[in-house]
Amino acid sequence: MADAEHEVNGTEVEDDEQDSNQKKSDVKRHDGGAADLERVTDYAEEKEISAANISSAVEQFGNQRNKENELRVAKEKELQKVQVKKEDIELIMNELLVSKAQAEKVLREQSGDVVAALEAIISN
Repeated sequence: MADAEHEVNGTEVEDDEQDSNQKKSDVKRHDGGAADLERVTDYAEEKEISAANISSAVEQFGNQRNKENELRVAKEKELQKVQVKKEDIELIMNELLVSKAQAEKVLREQSGDVVAALEAIISN
């Protein structure tokens, strides 16, 4: 009964010595992964980022944002030129339960075409 295995409740149970050997092999497997990770990260080069590069990147982002804002403002000005009827806005608001601002915006984007505005709201 003290040999390699013994029986408890009808099932065979391995000896504690075999369990400890298995745990040791599991630890070795996990340690090997850490060593592999160290080898991979050894090749990373550290580079110094200059202040000029940072300021240049920030400036580019700022310029891009300004261009996007200018385009958005120009688009809004164009949309304000489109004439829409109050009845059309109210129809869209009542039929699709959207806000007045959203109904007016979509109607202006569709050049005052009620059917196209309804389809645009439904498709989104």
